[in-house]
Amino acid sequence: MFLLVGLGNPGTEYAKTRHNIGFMAVDEIVRRHSFSDFKEKFKGQIATGEIAGEKIIILKPATYMNLSGEAVLSACTFYKLKPENVIVFHDDMDLPLGKVKVKRGGSSGGHNGLKSIDSHIGADYLRVRIGIDHPQNKAEVVDWVLHAFNKTDTVLIEEKIKQVAEHVSLLIQNNEQTFMNRLAGQ
Repeated sequence: MFLLVGLGNPGTEYAKTRHNIGFMAVDEIVRRHSFSDFKEKFKGQIATGEIAGEKIIILKPATYMNLSGEAVLSACTFYKLKPENVIVFHDDMDLPLGKVKVKRGGSSGGHNGLKSIDSHIGADYLRVRIGIDHPQNKAEVVDWVLHAFNKTDTVLIEEKIKQVAEHVSLLIQNNEQTFMNRLAGQ
């Protein structure tokens, strides 16, 4: 069993913002793989399904980003999951728009959602970093992540999210390098 977590902020005003790309990714996984409808549980919303023969729980924390770890800990405790069975999808300003990289563990890189998860379950979970690019001026970071993609960027991001959902089974099968290669080649 795996827990796939999409990071974002609750509320319609944040729905299409850069910081909510994790929500976008898991929403597409739910759609593509015909998961159950979302229901409220664990301080968030969960959907269930199967990928690559494994039971999958999708979680979208309903807390704000800096409290995401509370929802992740609740789900991990209930399902008796270790961090090794958690995959988190999140935005990354240090990657070019649409670039996807995967790594296990490491630092939060200043990402408040990851900091919260690290403090609740440790850092030994898989991180799917989805590039949102960086603003020209560091003073604009908060506005940047809470601002919606423009039309051109939306097309690129929607295509990349579809690719993430198409190849997510590779992550379930511990084949991170092939996952990244597939996304880089498309």
